[in-house]
Amino acid sequence: MQRLLMRSPVAVAAFWIGLYLLLTILPLLVMLLHLVPEGRSFWIEFSVALGFIGLAMMALQFALTARINRIEASYGVDIILQFHRYISLVAFAFIIIHPLILFVVAPETQQLLNFFQAPWRARFAVIATLALILLVVTSIWRKRLNIPYEPWRTAHGIFAVCAVGFGLAHAIGVGFYLGLFWKSVLWSAIALFALWLLIYVRVVKPWLMTRKPYLVEEVIPQKGDVWTLAVRPIGHEGMRFQPGQFAWITVDISPFRMREHPFSMSSNGDRPERWEFSIKALGDFTNTIKDIKPGTKAFIDGPYGVFTIDRYWDSAGFVMIAGGIGITPMMSMLVTAAERKDDRPFLLIYANKTWEDITFREELDALKEKLDLKIVHVLRKPSEDWTGETGYVDKELLQRYIPLHRGTRQYFICAASKMMDQVEIALGELDVPVTNIHIEHFNLV
Repeated sequence: MQRLLMRSPVAVAAFWIGLYLLLTILPLLVMLLHLVPEGRSFWIEFSVALGFIGLAMMALQFALTARINRIEASYGVDIILQFHRYISLVAFAFIIIHPLILFVVAPETQQLLNFFQAPWRARFAVIATLALILLVVTSIWRKRLNIPYEPWRTAHGIFAVCAVGFGLAHAIGVGFYLGLFWKSVLWSAIALFALWLLIYVRVVKPWLMTRKPYLVEEVIPQKGDVWTLAVRPIGHEGMRFQPGQFAWITVDISPFRMREHPFSMSSNGDRPERWEFSIKALGDFTNTIKDIKPGTKAFIDGPYGVFTIDRYWDSAGFVMIAGGIGITPMMSMLVTAAERKDDRPFLLIYANKTWEDITFREELDALKEKLDLKIVHVLRKPSEDWTGETGYVDKELLQRYIPLHRGTRQYFICAASKMMDQVEIALGELDVPVTNIHIEHFNLV
């Protein structure tokens, strides 16, 4: 089994999915080993089952967000965080339905909502549910509620710990199915595992980052209101990364403050002595990049991601479709390929608002001397003398440029969500295999 997992990425991915499903239903399987208490109907038992599964899913959320390299390498942080968001809603539904069923089939249980008179196990359930509701509401509507990222992230962790911790205390306090010592041990082990993951993310990983600090070497202005933050390692050799990957970076404060931000690298992945992050000024932290002084200390957690040409060494070539700052991972892949003297064909379709907004415009032109690179600029608001492509990257435009044999290339898309969705649909209609399409989202939070 170990040899199979080492050789096959598909087998590794299937293994993690199987393990997740097993851990999710494990509490339910344990419940089935216990005799059903007398006088309890099917609906009550069904309600209990939903509560157990929902609680287990919430505990596993800590593993999904811990950035465990072996798991991340199978899917990419992007997909894992998307799964984290959607599965949270499923767990939320299970946990909310759990008491609603009880209130319908056993109306007397509604008295447990009287917080000050209810037993402590019921109070724990109320606190856990309220924490879960706050967690979901502040996550889905964070931008609409104008909650800054850093306070939200702190509150998100507190709500998650409260939801799982008080939920487990409620389950143990009720006593049914957990009365046996070894079953309480099982749930305690799950709780301790979630606690360890929290400690790992909040304490161990920041401590490891402090042992390998970086210094800001320079901040370079780019077209399109983009600033390139260049850092170099101090006291260590740095790390290589696969071009197209990203990392979380903390600047001018301790990594224990948990004020880190994810950005793609735009530099050569084979040069560990210098990492570059090209960041568009869009608000909050990104607006401060231009003011960072050389010599400022920085800390990096990474690299992460599977959005890279390095995973497709046998591909006949690559099609890259970028919008605005989505050029960042593409730039990393192109400059790395140029230094490697990669002789495969590269097609870059790059959408921007105007000619002056094109980040890395001159650098991309220079790369055409080192690579078999064709660049197609697409402008939404071109000047009157513009003779190139205009409008949006749609099916008709793609059909004019992508290879006739669609499956011979790997397609990388990084842009705003709306553009990526439209391009992905268009590529599907042009018979590009779905397995050849790779997407990187701007926003991971």
